Amino acid sequence: MEFVLERIAKKGSYKIGRLSIKEEVVDEYSTGEKLTYLCDTLEPKWRDYAHGDNKIKGKSAIPEGRYPIVITYSPTFMKWLPLLLGVPNFSGIRIHQGNTVKDTKGCILVGENKQVGKVFNSRKYVDLVKAKIVEVKDKGEGVWIEIR
Repeated sequence: MEFVLERIAKKGSYKIGRLSIKEEVVDEYSTGEKLTYLCDTLEPKWRDYAHGDNKIKGKSAIPEGRYPIVITYSPTFMKWLPLLLGVPNFSGIRIHQGNTVKDTKGCILVGENKQVGKVFNSRKYVDLVKAKIVEVKDKGEGVWIEIR
């Protein structure tokens, strides 16, 4: 299974995105992908690392790319949460609950973007993302996230 996070609004101190599940579509006429929307996302400020911007711990979004996801125990949140692996120059990047950019700690928050710069109903969407990951992992399949 592959999640796709499309960053749709890069604001001064935060980014809003759309998290979807990607499905490959093959029919007799074409091949492509179908994205099924899951929820909105909130991340800290994006920095242009390729052109000299520096990472600020806990206040910088991860670079675009494709990363495997596992679920591990988070001592910080004292619960099992999705963890992105292999993110260059970053560690401990999780998908977790929160409402504002201050809650991100450099990670990805999930929820409903009903107010500028915030997401709501975050716990509900963390549980939904975790359930989808567990369902696929129980079948022995891998889970990835592509950040665009």
